[in-house]
Amino acid sequence: MKISLPKDVEYIINTLQRAGYEAYAVGGCVRDTILNREPDDWDITTSAKPMEIKKLFPVTIDTGIQHGTVTVLRNHVGYEVTTYRIDGEYADNRHPKEVIFTASLKEDLLRRDFTINAMAYNHEDGIIDEYGGLNDISDGIIRCVGNPYDRFSEDALRIMRAVRFSAQLGYRIEEETSKAIVKLAPNLSTISAERINTELTKLLLSPNPDYLRDACRLGITRVVLPEFDKCMECEQVNPHHCYSVGEHTLHSLRFVPNDRVLRYTMLFHDFGKPDTRSVGEDGRMHFYGHPLVSERMASDIMHRLKFDNDTLHAVKLLCRNHDLEIIEDKKHVRRAMNKLGSDNFSKLLMVKRADCMAQSDYKREEKLASLDKLESIYNEIVSAKECVCMKDLAVCGRDLIDLGVKPGPAMGAILGKLLSMVIDEPSLNDREVLLDMVKKLEYEQNNN
Repeated sequence: MKISLPKDVEYIINTLQRAGYEAYAVGGCVRDTILNREPDDWDITTSAKPMEIKKLFPVTIDTGIQHGTVTVLRNHVGYEVTTYRIDGEYADNRHPKEVIFTASLKEDLLRRDFTINAMAYNHEDGIIDEYGGLNDISDGIIRCVGNPYDRFSEDALRIMRAVRFSAQLGYRIEEETSKAIVKLAPNLSTISAERINTELTKLLLSPNPDYLRDACRLGITRVVLPEFDKCMECEQVNPHHCYSVGEHTLHSLRFVPNDRVLRYTMLFHDFGKPDTRSVGEDGRMHFYGHPLVSERMASDIMHRLKFDNDTLHAVKLLCRNHDLEIIEDKKHVRRAMNKLGSDNFSKLLMVKRADCMAQSDYKREEKLASLDKLESIYNEIVSAKECVCMKDLAVCGRDLIDLGVKPGPAMGAILGKLLSMVIDEPSLNDREVLLDMVKKLEYEQNNN
């Protein structure tokens, strides 16, 4: 099988070969090319030592030279070139105590995580597949290279990577690999929050975010996201639901685009249900106040996992309002857009639709018809460029200052009142009309 390599990758490999060294593209870039996917980056492995690599290329960066990695810059793009190596004993479920350079490509490939990531390629030798990666791609299997207990003991994050690759590719995890995950999942407690965040996000943004179910089944979420396990155990005896809270969450994830904010909102939106569950006299379960509890839990978890503030605040807002009742008329939709922001209102409709699709079919058509109506109204408001926030108001603070209004709380109150009037009646959003209103308001205040 011949693989198409970028010109700069070919140049680096050819340069190393002409100097008498072995060199191959290696790892995920080979896997992705075989799968007709665009690689995120291209890594190269070679028998050349780091200082030998540096002598062959005019511009290099010592990104990880102690571990054998030199970054070669070509046309403003960096390519990591790493010497064949054997990792020594791992002391912390992540870092080897020492790195030993080797002359054997086979030994270098043995230290990698999964068979599908342990293939190498150059045009001269074709695909080097010592551990059955091509067969596992054909069979749709995630399998560790060699002994899975060794691979996961070396770097516990590989446990999450197994589920993440499974979700991204739609593959199943091989039985012995699964058994090793179950036994060694507790080691994830030693992994940094940032690395957990990265893997969880890649899983949720994959084509199969509901493979989080496997992370639960294998004991992963018990360590990194125990709140989800509680949701999986929380039943919902209610005509609106046909799944447990956890299963409802997993189904809802499939009904929103692979947007970071939307996927995390669906993950967290019902996390408050286990702590708010009550049973009515009719035997139905209720979860009063769960959106606020879910918002608080989302905040706590996202702080724990070191999320950026923009994502955190957007997810909290949507969790808090995912059950918000919105009357199907323009005035109330404009008010909701003002409360949430126009973009967040659009996302809220997606959240509500996903929430509905993951419920029972009880009143589903009625719920979806309401959402269709709200979406139609929202699109009309956006198309007409109706004012829903202060920046769209036809006057600003400078206009009020020109009328003699002093900056401060009084000015803010006037602008707020004007905005409220315009939201109720968009035709009022005219500069002259609003300035006349300001003059009247000032007159009334001065004569009271």
